[in-house]
Amino acid sequence: MQSTLHPARQLYIELLKQTLCYGIYDEPPIPVELFWSRRGWVKRWLAPMLGSIFRLLGTKLCFPVRYTRKEIEEGRIWPMQAHSMIGLKRMENLSVCVQTMLQEGIPGDLIETGVWRGGACILMRGILAAYGINDREVYVADSFCGLPKPNETDYPADLGDTNHQYSFLGVSRQQVEENFEKYGLLDSQVVFLEGWFKDTLPNLPARQLGLIRLDGDMYESTLDALKNLYPKLAPGGFCIIDDYYLPGCCQAVQDYRKEHRILEAVQEIDGVGVYWRKNP
Repeated sequence: MQSTLHPARQLYIELLKQTLCYGIYDEPPIPVELFWSRRGWVKRWLAPMLGSIFRLLGTKLCFPVRYTRKEIEEGRIWPMQAHSMIGLKRMENLSVCVQTMLQEGIPGDLIETGVWRGGACILMRGILAAYGINDREVYVADSFCGLPKPNETDYPADLGDTNHQYSFLGVSRQQVEENFEKYGLLDSQVVFLEGWFKDTLPNLPARQLGLIRLDGDMYESTLDALKNLYPKLAPGGFCIIDDYYLPGCCQAVQDYRKEHRILEAVQEIDGVGVYWRKNP
């Protein structure tokens, strides 16, 4: 394996990141159902009704986009068209981690827990293709129906979490597979794990992982991923936490690191995500 890529292949990776984040296009206006999805209960109640009325009239009620470039780069929006909502900075971090892992020969497969439309996993598979790697797999772990209701009894840190109410976060497995196909990257090296993390991750076929990317939002989901995946992370491998700015996720990471005496420094990515590298 080459330690550096041909410029054309590196250009492919750069274009892939931009395309997955919809970074080379302007974000279109937002339908009312999404625009009001996280606002007051009156607007949340009215949004589906207004959306249905306008659809009967053969049109859509939309609001213009007023995102700043910083919000887009840092993935602080719920995009309509992009195949990833993590933003360009976290996408770049993932690219650097995967390429470093390959160039240094860190063994193991790759996994993301919580994939939405599949963008980050598509990037991982695309980088493997660019390097001509055919002996590593990308695991795509998700319920493919949104987030679970909080188990507030066993995990009080998730008390009041409302992410399970947002249908926008539930993307079907079929749609994710179709997104892989659009990039020509759906093949036997892409392995889907469908279901709640507590059920699927204990049975993960991979014996060793070179990179784990956790995007579960909640305390329970994050802790389930860490308990089942971190022991399989190879020395020198990367652990990326997408939602570290969320209190439940952050607490789960801190609790797990404290319990297992993980001393590697947590590196900030963009004010939202963090990562660290497991010591050899």
